[in-house]
Amino acid sequence: MKTAKGGRLDEVTSSEMTRCLIRVGEARDRAAFEALFRHFGPRVRAYMLKRAFDVALADELMQETMMTVWRKAGQFDAGRGNASAWIFTVARNIRIDSLRRSRRPEFDPEDPALVPEAPAAPDQNFEDGQDAERIRVALATLPSEQAELLRMSFFEEIPHSMIAERMSLPLGTVKSRIRAAFSKLRYALGDER
Repeated sequence: MKTAKGGRLDEVTSSEMTRCLIRVGEARDRAAFEALFRHFGPRVRAYMLKRAFDVALADELMQETMMTVWRKAGQFDAGRGNASAWIFTVARNIRIDSLRRSRRPEFDPEDPALVPEAPAAPDQNFEDGQDAERIRVALATLPSEQAELLRMSFFEEIPHSMIAERMSLPLGTVKSRIRAAFSKLRYALGDER
C-alpha cells in the first residue's frame, strides 16, 4: 500500500503517523485510522507477544489497543510526543489492565463466605428466645456490680484491662469478680458443671 505521498507504508515517517492520529482524533478519518492500524497493528501485536507468550492473547490485546486508539485519539497531544509513543503507552496500559484482570479471582456465587446462612428454624428461634429470657432473669439475681462487669466484658466486648481502668479496680479484682459472677450465673441457670 502506498501513502498519500507515494511512499511505501513501511517507510512512513513519525510525523506522518502523528498527522494520521490527529486526523482520527479530529475527524474520525477512517483512511487515517487504516494507515495507523496497518503500521502499528503488527508492531503492537509483536510487543504484546513478547510479553504475553500467547498468540491469541496478543491478538486480542492488539485489537483492544487499536480500538482504544480509535476511541481516544482526540486525547492525543502532539506537543507532548509522537504517535508511536502515545500508541505504545496505550498498549502498555491495556497490557497492565489485562494482567490485573487475570490475577483477580473469579467471582464464585457459591463461595460459602458469600452465601448467607439459612434462617433458623422456628423452634430454634423459640428456644433461643427462652434461653435469652432465662439469662436476663439470672442476670437480675446478680449484684449490680457483677452484672455490670459481665455486661461490659461480654456484651460490649471491652477488654478486662480497660474495664479495670474504667472501674478504678485492679485487673485481678476485675477477673475474680467476673469469675464469681459466672459461678453465680451458672447456679441461677441450673448449670453446675
